Amino acid sequence: QVQLMESGGGSVQSGGSLRLSCAVSGYTYSRYSMGWFRQAPGKEREGVAAINSYGRSAYANSVKGRFTISQDNTKKTLYLQMNSLKPEDTGMYYCAVATAPCMTAAFTESWYNYWGQGTQVTVSS
Repeated sequence: QVQLMESGGGSVQSGGSLRLSCAVSGYTYSRYSMGWFRQAPGKEREGVAAINSYGRSAYANSVKGRFTISQDNTKKTLYLQMNSLKPEDTGMYYCAVATAPCMTAAFTESWYNYWGQGTQVTVSS
């Protein structure tokens, strides 16, 4: 059974930083895409960053230059380093895994097979 567990969320002031982690267990395939999504209150969930098993990454325009996605294959953990946080970054952050490494659908929710429960990020001005 594949399980994803996010951690690292919290409350910070504008300009601050957080690092989110997503521990993955039960996924045994060598090929994958992994992504971070977020959902603000009253808004649809949106893709933030993604990375695949080849190390290729992609970012939403709104976070380019501020967020960095990375992975530690030995620990089976996905990370999202978030710097220069803004109030509009506030939301529930989810990690997700897709069984194919295609990045074309990196920000498409339906592409992903497994999801975590989310971790809350709140940025105050």
